[in-house]
This record gives sequence, structure tokens and C-alpha cells, in this order.
Amino acid sequence: MTQAETKMNRSKSTGNDGKDFRMYIGGEWVSSVTSFEVKSPYDESLIGRVPVASPEQVDAALKSATKAFETFSKSTPYERYLLLSKTADLIRQHTEDLAGTITSENSKVIRESRGEVARAADTFVFAAEEAKRIHGETIPLDAVPAGAGRVSYTMREPIGVIAAISPFNAPLNLVAHKVAPAIAAGNTVVLKPASSTPIIALKLAEIMEQAGLPKGVLNVVTGSSAVGEQLVKDPRVVMVSFTGSPEVGKHIRDVAGFKRFTFELGSNSAVIVDDTSRLDEAVARCVQGGFAHSGQVCISTQRILVQKDIAKEFVQKLTAAVGKLKVGDPFDETTDVSALITKKDADRVISWIEEARKQGAKIAAGGNREGNAVAATVLTDVRPEMKVFSDEVFGPLVGVTVYDKFDEAVGLVNMSRFGINAGVYTNDLSKAMKATREIKAGAVLINDVPSYRVDHMPYGGVKESGMGREGLKYAIEEMTEMKLVIFKL
Repeated sequence: MTQAETKMNRSKSTGNDGKDFRMYIGGEWVSSVTSFEVKSPYDESLIGRVPVASPEQVDAALKSATKAFETFSKSTPYERYLLLSKTADLIRQHTEDLAGTITSENSKVIRESRGEVARAADTFVFAAEEAKRIHGETIPLDAVPAGAGRVSYTMREPIGVIAAISPFNAPLNLVAHKVAPAIAAGNTVVLKPASSTPIIALKLAEIMEQAGLPKGVLNVVTGSSAVGEQLVKDPRVVMVSFTGSPEVGKHIRDVAGFKRFTFELGSNSAVIVDDTSRLDEAVARCVQGGFAHSGQVCISTQRILVQKDIAKEFVQKLTAAVGKLKVGDPFDETTDVSALITKKDADRVISWIEEARKQGAKIAAGGNREGNAVAATVLTDVRPEMKVFSDEVFGPLVGVTVYDKFDEAVGLVNMSRFGINAGVYTNDLSKAMKATREIKAGAVLINDVPSYRVDHMPYGGVKESGMGREGLKYAIEEMTEMKLVIFKL
């Protein structure tokens, strides 16, 4: 497909084509003195121009959210249910426009972008349902003599203004995972989307406005990291929900002051393949888990630990499957892998591949690039001291490490400063149970890869992978305060 055809497809899909966008503050669409260009990572064509929020505009968004909380915190669960349900319906109605915008902004292949839109709608549906299920419990104070004559119960209340800072890699659904539970709980939000993918967040705000969003409940401010810095430092913000790098997460923690945090940070997820009973399935899932969105997924399958007796067969099957993946235009329905978010990221992934090769790893598939797109790559003979094992690649690369005993494999999984999801393929129940007990991660998946996620499950990591949990019921718990009530009769 030619570059001209690519631009035509993008224009037809999104209707953006260099449009000027505005921020959403206090229920109004506003511009700014300065703006920045959003360009396609695939061919660097202009998608649109977006305002850079001034400090005064960030302050206005915070004032608006603070004022709106006074009334929205008193809204009924049913009112919030209706708002979130209508948002989900409108998301589905605008699937092609939203999917095209995602693909334009971050070069996620169009099939996957449609899947993200569907998931975002589901996220709002789950939030709508959970809005009606926020409740407390009775406490039997008279279980001790001093509690006689007293009745007690707990209730959950919204906490206030939440600053949401979202990443580029799932720019609609990960915004939904912050905005939807916050609103379901009765909070208000100031959202700062990733500067590489701000347009999809602005389109979500437009959809929520159509769904009946009260003024000030959601504010979207765009710009550089300075905008996020102002948000997280402001004392009116009671909680920061951030998805991004561990380094930025640590900085937010250090400068934000006395606030709540939900951090979804880095990972280098591992899967253990221990026997041949599901070898073909394991290969297929490792390909899907390792190369979806060109590996730019927090729980992308990166480290594959294979038992030595089946390693040769596994690698042969894996490289054959990976060799069939097509690199190219993300709007082409047959493309599997496309551009990384920036040239700098493509340069970094290629440099890590070359460094691993010099350290003894072998390139079994891929290892080359086309523009900002790195081909789906398989490295073998990967050792723990290599960056492709110890750090987060966040690109289309999997590394195969061979082990002998299962205990060794568990130790290799835990040889990481990260831990969101981990996968284990085994038909041995004792090994499966050992993995669930000993692997240090937020989730352990038996007979699946770590890249599996559905949107209502508790999702989050340990160690430098973050703190707190997403998943609508669990996020709402993070975004509400428990209050104890006691009646002396």
C-alpha cells in the first residue's frame, strides 16, 4: 500500500486529517495560546493539532472538578449508572471512528484497535453495574461486652478530585479504566492523556458530554509533562491514577505529597513452558501475547522459559509462526506488526537486539526494521544478565531461555524487579500449585500466557510494577473511603 493510500485510509477512518482540537474544561471546549502536532508513528503524517494547557487552564480544570464534586458526590448510583451505560452505547456506535483514531495516533493495527474500542465499551458497562453495587457491611459490635446496645455499619464514599494520567499504548481503554470507576464512585476527574495520543481522549470526552456528563465532572487537559507535574502536586487532588514507566511513577510519588496512588508501571512478563501437552497452543499464545500492538503492552509476553527437553521443538514451531507475521501499514487489515510509537523506541529495540547478539544470544527470527517498525523478533540463548531479559523491551521481541528443573524456572521468573502477570504451561498439578504459591506477581495464569486480561478482573502488579488494582470493582474500592457508623441505642 502506498503512502498516499495510507493517508486516504486514515482520513476516511477518522475524519481528522490535520484538524485543530480543543481541550475540555468545566464543560466547555477551549483552545490555548500554543499547540503541538500529533503525527502518525508509521509515516509521520499530521493527524491533528492539540492545545498545550497553560498553568492557568490546568488550575481552571482543578477548580471546575473541585466545584463539581460538591454536587456530583451526592448523585445517586442510578444516575451514574445511566451516564456510564449511555457512554458505553455511544462508544459502540462510534467504533470505526474511534478505532481509526487509535490506529492513527499510535499505529496499533486496525483489527486490534477495534478490539480496544469494544473493550472500552465493556469497561464502561462494568463500571455502570458496579456503581449500583457500592455498599458496606454491618459490624457486630456486640460480639464483645463493650459493644452491647450498639449497631454499626460501614459505608463507602467518594474521595474527591482524581488526577488521571494515561499512556499511549491503550489510549482509550486505559483512560476508561481511570475515568469510568472514578465517576461510578461519585468522584470528579482531571485527565492528562499521553502527548502522543491525546485525540482519542478528547473524543471520549465528547462522547461523555453527549451521554449527559455534568459540567466539571471530567476535564481533559493536554500538553507536556509539565501539565501532569502541576496536576499531581496540587493539594486539591486527593488521588493520582497513573500508568507509565517506573521512573515517572517514582517521581510522582516523591513530589505529589500526601495522596492516594494507583500505579500501573513496567513489566517483563514471563511464561514457563514445561511440557509438550499443549505445545502448539503455547506457541500460538506466545505469538499472540508477544507481538500484539508490536509488543507495546504492559503484560506483553517477553521472557519465554522452556524446559530443555522440548526447547528445540518449541523454538522451531515458534520461529515458523513468527516468520508469518506481516509488518506494515496499521490500516491494512492483514498487517500484524507496525510502527513503534517513536523512532527513538525503534532505535532502542534494535540496539538491545544487537547488544544481546554480541553477548551470545542468537537471532532466530526478525531482528531488522522498516522505518519505525521493528520486525517480530525471536532471540534464543537469552541469559538473565542481558537487557532483553532483565529490563522491559516494550517492543516486538521475545527471548527464549532454556531451563532444566521447574524450581529453576520459578527462580528465573522471580529474577525481575517487576511482577504483573506470569504464565505457566504444565499438566502437573503440583507444579502448577507451586507456581501459584512461589511466583511473585499480581496474577499467575496456569496454561496461558501473561498477556491475558479481561477488564473486570483485579489487575495490577508487585515490586516495581506498581501498587493498587484496576478492574472496576477493585478500582472503585481504591477510589472510595470507608466510613464507620455507630449507633448507641
